[in-house]
Amino acid sequence: MKLKYLVPLAIFAILCVFLAVGLTRDPRQVPSPFIGKPAPAFTLAKLHEPQASFGPEQMRGKVWLLNVWASWCVSCRIEHPVLNDMNRKGIVPIVGLNYKDARADATKWLQQHGDPYQFSVWDIDGKVGIDYGVYGAPETFVIDKQGIIRYKQIGPITPEALEKTILPLLAKLNA
Repeated sequence: MKLKYLVPLAIFAILCVFLAVGLTRDPRQVPSPFIGKPAPAFTLAKLHEPQASFGPEQMRGKVWLLNVWASWCVSCRIEHPVLNDMNRKGIVPIVGLNYKDARADATKWLQQHGDPYQFSVWDIDGKVGIDYGVYGAPETFVIDKQGIIRYKQIGPITPEALEKTILPLLAKLNA
């Protein structure tokens, strides 16, 4: 009879341990299986030039950022001034991946808030985002000269993340 109560209690205790461990982790530090692997290939139309297309192989030989953004993304507004500042300073080429957004909404948003991107590509159905393991916008990938993903920022790039993580990595990759 005691066993009847001990099994559910043991299962509950195990679940509590997993929950406690999970609560101690930073949700922005989700490990990505893509780190150290080639960036997934794609070809998408450019946002402002629908007749022109882009694929990551065109950036071979350069260290660059792929920034996933959308006009409907509230957090994108938080990181956008950081991206605009990076662009003004010429720190690194930034390619935008406009994610599940209407083309008109995306172009209007960039007109209102500034366009920090070398250009943006349009991922209307989110298939490229899925290939990159995107959880949601914004997310940013640092891609090296050989086309290997070296870092993934989940959520907005903050000045702190830029100074402590991204800039030192860019310096290392460009050395």
